[in-house]
Order: sequence, then structure tokens, then C-alpha cells
Amino acid sequence: MSRMFTSIFMIGTAGYFAYRFRYRLLNAIIGTGWIRRLAVGSIMGMPGVKRKMMQTVFGGPSQW
Repeated sequence: MSRMFTSIFMIGTAGYFAYRFRYRLLNAIIGTGWIRRLAVGSIMGMPGVKRKMMQTVFGGPSQW
């Protein structure tokens, strides 16, 4: 019981600090080149996201 409580407490504490410093963590992660390439590549692999981004960047027909 004590071990389970300690685990829950540690996960909660880590979650709190991750939320509190989320922008610093995000900047540190995105600042790493290979992780940034991996993230952009996976996001651009989604057809809906890629189509919407290309319309926005290259001025395709508006969906508004």
C-alpha cells in the first residue's frame, strides 16, 4: 500500500512540474534538431494537416 501511494505521489509530482514548466520543456525538446525533424515529419505525414498547411502557406482556396 505504501509503495503504491509513493508511486502515485511521484507521478503526480512529476505531472505538476511538467505542467508548471511546460513551455520550457517544449522549447528544450523542440530545440533538439533530430526531435524537431521527427515531430514535423510525423505531423506532415497526416493528410489533413498537410493539406491545410499547404493551403495556408500557398494561398489555396479558402475554407472559411
